[in-house]
Amino acid sequence: MQNGQVKMVQVTGLRKKFGRRMVLRDVNFAFSTGDVIGLVGPNGAGKTTIMKGLMGLLAMDAGNVRILGQPVSVNTHTVVTQQVGALIERPAIYPFLTGWQHLQLMTTSEEQVRWVVQALQMEAYIHRPAKRYSLGMKQKLGIAMALVNCPRLVILDEPMNGLDPQSVKRLRHLIGQLAGDGTTFLISSHILSELEKIIDTVILIDQGEVLLQRTMTQLRESTRQALVVRTTENARGLQVLLQADYPVAQRGSNLIVTKPVALTPLLRTLLDAHIQILKVNQRQEDLETVLLRLLAERKA
Repeated sequence: MQNGQVKMVQVTGLRKKFGRRMVLRDVNFAFSTGDVIGLVGPNGAGKTTIMKGLMGLLAMDAGNVRILGQPVSVNTHTVVTQQVGALIERPAIYPFLTGWQHLQLMTTSEEQVRWVVQALQMEAYIHRPAKRYSLGMKQKLGIAMALVNCPRLVILDEPMNGLDPQSVKRLRHLIGQLAGDGTTFLISSHILSELEKIIDTVILIDQGEVLLQRTMTQLRESTRQALVVRTTENARGLQVLLQADYPVAQRGSNLIVTKPVALTPLLRTLLDAHIQILKVNQRQEDLETVLLRLLAERKA
């Protein structure tokens, strides 16, 4: 607890083995009401196992989960039923029911059903049987089922799968709107370029361990800036800069200088070699680059 407030989610010492394989190793993290958390990591890192543990869908070998201060396990998950909405792995859809009927199974409020259908722009097909839905339509229905009861915590596993760019943008806007009203989100996604637009905090998981939990502000403060240079002769430019001891590599049609350097001497080195410079700009690492670097450093 912090400042006398109960954390939305508190995970302590979570461990899980499947056979001989240790999937979760003493996982610890916590976050507060209204936060939008990104849970990221390579395939097989343990993200879905953590989400199932939070929902009380999977028995853990050790550790505990609390949501709003109440314990969650396979035998104790009243708080999950009342306060949590989730889409994990894939939507649980009955092919012969319409989308509207699926949502009616989740809530008695027709007003809430109308709200979520409109928010996700599902009006054109919501009364069709779900067996006639495309992948994107099914994904939207799964998200709608997670949101329709206005839960205090929403857990979404790869929610952008199958969505077109317009639907992804609309989902981002809706998550931001609901988070502003106090809904907490835990989102796992491999589409990090989209995820970094909406999350406040990132939790990086690898091989069942939490490598870091940082706010996006903290993460941006630790990002590296690269200098991007394009010339008329990149291959020769690369050799000239390497001979001058610059930390440089060629990627595609650009030369990337990976550590802070004084710009004027670098450009003078190229010009003195009679290499024409076409473009120079600075690029800050994005979320994907930072996380891949952190994973690589861990394995080095």
